[in-house]
Amino acid sequence: MSGKSLKDGKLGPWGLLKEVFNWYPSDYPASERKLLFKLDLSILVFACLCFFVKYLDQTNISNAYVSGLKEDFHLNGDQLNYLNVCYYTAYVVFQVPTLLLISRPQLARWLLPTLEILWGICTFAQSRVTDINQLYALRFLVGIFEAPVFAGTHFILGSWYSGPELFKRAGTWFLCNALGTMVSGYLQAAAYTNLSGVGGMPGWKWLFIIDGIFTIPVALIGFFVFPGVPDSPRAFFLTESDVDLAKERVQRANIRRPGKMSLDVFKRTLKRWHIWVFVLSYACMILSSYPTAYMNLWLEAEGYSVTQINKLPTVTYAINIVASWLGTTLAAIYPSWLIYSIASLCCLFSTLCMIIWNIPKGLKFVAWYLFGTAGCTSPILYSTVNTIVKDDSEERALIMGAMMTFGYSFEIWVPLLLFPTAGPDGAPRWRKGWPAAFAFFFLLWVGFISAIVIHRR
Repeated sequence: MSGKSLKDGKLGPWGLLKEVFNWYPSDYPASERKLLFKLDLSILVFACLCFFVKYLDQTNISNAYVSGLKEDFHLNGDQLNYLNVCYYTAYVVFQVPTLLLISRPQLARWLLPTLEILWGICTFAQSRVTDINQLYALRFLVGIFEAPVFAGTHFILGSWYSGPELFKRAGTWFLCNALGTMVSGYLQAAAYTNLSGVGGMPGWKWLFIIDGIFTIPVALIGFFVFPGVPDSPRAFFLTESDVDLAKERVQRANIRRPGKMSLDVFKRTLKRWHIWVFVLSYACMILSSYPTAYMNLWLEAEGYSVTQINKLPTVTYAINIVASWLGTTLAAIYPSWLIYSIASLCCLFSTLCMIIWNIPKGLKFVAWYLFGTAGCTSPILYSTVNTIVKDDSEERALIMGAMMTFGYSFEIWVPLLLFPTAGPDGAPRWRKGWPAAFAFFFLLWVGFISAIVIHRR
């Protein structure tokens, strides 16, 4: 599952550096290298842009909340959680149905671009809301339309790539998560500073307009370049020989192509260990990462300016970008469990600092920023799912949808208990929440290692 190994001592520092950037191995035939390049330009360009605007939108709510939304709508604190609940309720309910749809070759090419058009319209609409109830409704709709983006893209990647190719591309794609979140902070700071009052609107509303301006063109690009799965109707830039080679590569990697969809997929999936281990692991990942995104609330409590509140957390996302790309790439070279363990250890250290809480401010900044090392854990986990469950396309789609469904179903209600916004145990202190996050980080690591061990045996 990990490509070349360093255990044999054949890969020195220079060899390792070359392998990190070696996306098109010289031992591949020229036709295969050309196909990989075409796929990278089409799948990765659209998927990265799509993921970027998704997380730009998802982070806008938190940034808008601390940049004037709370005061404009006279909110008392927990509405930020309720906005997330609306989004994630829709996100959860539509995961499995949309993932099973995206596994169908005839739909795989068109589903994501179509849904992106719809959420782009809703993104524009969020700039025109006049009360919190309208925003609740729009966040629910955006949750529906964004539901298959994450797991669906992992499914698409696992349908074209395998082995080290898959790990490297999954990590490169996932860094757009942090990039979108980071850029949102800078955009909100710029909007708050330069656009407040323009057109009679506060600065936080302008961020939704900017986000919508990004979203619609990305969707239009997707209609032209997104190839779906190898059995989908052929995209214009792929030749017949390209498609034949892609199907040959899938067969060579023992990746099962889509078969007939029936209720039997639920029966056979529930009988195997994969869904149980991976779903529980991802639920722990979602719950452990929840408080790490709220450094801005700590900065607000510490008295930092609105501009600093929007900009300082972007360092975490910069580290997340590096970790996502480099960590996942190294997981294609070193044993994946080793890279996963290093990232988990960093997150456990940061969480322990938050549990203690009364530590020097400099160490507190280090702890917040070290959470960025978790950037590689999600793409490694999903690439591992693609690798282990490659023998059943429908089961793979169902597991990925179930991971998102159960993971985010916990995020709908657990944060209300463990991570309240207001109150003596509220953000960012979270006397109950941080110890729980420590347990979830540890259980996530246990789940991943268990999957590796069970698969090998």
